[in-house]
Amino acid sequence: MSYKALTSDQLLSIKTLKELKEAGYESKSVKDELRDNLISKLKNGESTFEGIWGYEDTVIPDIERAILSKHNMNLLGLRGQAKTRIARQMTELLDEYVPIIEGSDLNDDPLNPLGRFGADLIKEKGDDTPIAWLHRSDRYAEKLATPDVSIADLIGDVDPIKAATLKLPYSDERVIHYGLVPRSHRCIFVINELPDLQARIQVALFNILQEGDIQIRGFKLRMPLDIQFVFTANPEDYTNRGSIVTPLKDRIDSQIITHYPKTLEISKQITTQEADIKGEQKEKVVINEIAQDLIEQIAIEARDSEYVDEKSGVSARLTISAYENLASAAERRALINGENQTYIRISDFVGVVPAITGKVELVYEGEQEGPGIVAHNLVGKAIRTMFTEYFPKPDDKSKEKSENPYKKIIEWFGEGYTLDLLNDLKGSTYEEGLKAVPGLAELVKAKHPKANMHETLFLMEFVLHGLAEYSKLSKSALDTGTRFKDLLSSMFSMPDLDDLTEDDLE
Repeated sequence: MSYKALTSDQLLSIKTLKELKEAGYESKSVKDELRDNLISKLKNGESTFEGIWGYEDTVIPDIERAILSKHNMNLLGLRGQAKTRIARQMTELLDEYVPIIEGSDLNDDPLNPLGRFGADLIKEKGDDTPIAWLHRSDRYAEKLATPDVSIADLIGDVDPIKAATLKLPYSDERVIHYGLVPRSHRCIFVINELPDLQARIQVALFNILQEGDIQIRGFKLRMPLDIQFVFTANPEDYTNRGSIVTPLKDRIDSQIITHYPKTLEISKQITTQEADIKGEQKEKVVINEIAQDLIEQIAIEARDSEYVDEKSGVSARLTISAYENLASAAERRALINGENQTYIRISDFVGVVPAITGKVELVYEGEQEGPGIVAHNLVGKAIRTMFTEYFPKPDDKSKEKSENPYKKIIEWFGEGYTLDLLNDLKGSTYEEGLKAVPGLAELVKAKHPKANMHETLFLMEFVLHGLAEYSKLSKSALDTGTRFKDLLSSMFSMPDLDDLTEDDLE
């Protein structure tokens, strides 16, 4: 049986160099492994990057072309664009197991040892040299580029303790302690945020990328490293004016530009896949599709907001965290009220604000407004954008006033009535409050006749928020919820002096 036909169990049973040679093993570079296994997957019509949505026609084909070309690559994009996830998933294109000389720090190939340890062991034991097997999951190394990363961390340095312990002079190669890069021989090595490396560290990568060897102190080392390099970087930093050394850019073979999801449906698919919603939460909280769409729309609004730094980007982690918080807000409400199951509400979106404030970088104007206000504004803009997909546009002047579907609702508030929707209302109280508004239930039934009771209540609250966003009603934040009332009365009415702070009085 040929080496390629051996099963995993048969491979792991090979324990010596002699057995490995008899099995017909031939050395193969890590880039050849990636290429050969990718070719096999493409021929069989198999997916190469599972769970990476939205890149099927853009980023993934570019990565596949780079792998077929045996290129080192740089994934260039804003935060939250799955760059590191793609790099980690490349290990699935490696062979399941590869042989190494047992005890080797450098993953020495038994037929082509890289370091002194492997060469000396083979010289001593010959065909009896012990063999170990390295799984593909262990053939991935990653380093986040930070200003404190040193040459010793990445490449290596002389270890005086090793020299003293082994009683060796500093001129002996065995006193070297190898860094992450040599220890990633025959592996995929990722450097995240490449421009954050100091310039002198970037220069140290020149030889490795071009000639495949390393330089440590005064040693005349020529170690032909076999590594698939993957770098990640932010476009703002990856320029001549940024922190990247231009000759290093020239040595990276393929630069692949990532992007945010181009459709709301793809965004929703990513969020649903990545969000950690517990089983008991799924049983207790029913989240409808409109609420999921609103979560995604918040991120879209943030990317277009004048208060958010577009160069920094808005990570997909925003929608994932927001979705988890939305479910938790509804779950908390149900627990407080002793309800076994609850349906999502617009008022539960108060829970997504903490997920937004920590995930967006604000420009000067945004800092002046404050992160909390910006977050609430983004939620409001998302509601405004999504509203017209489910109901007529409130300021559509083509309709006569008599045909205005919101007339009864607006007139009721115009008569001086207000509605307080608190965040933790019991289901019965919540329903009673919404049904007290004339014309609200009729409007929802007319536009969405197939909606069940829970969906109807959600859409009724959605109407009120939509009218407020289109300046047909006044919406004000209470400590524990939201108050809706007539827009004009809120503009002309004097505030209660008891509600004013000392700053307001000044």
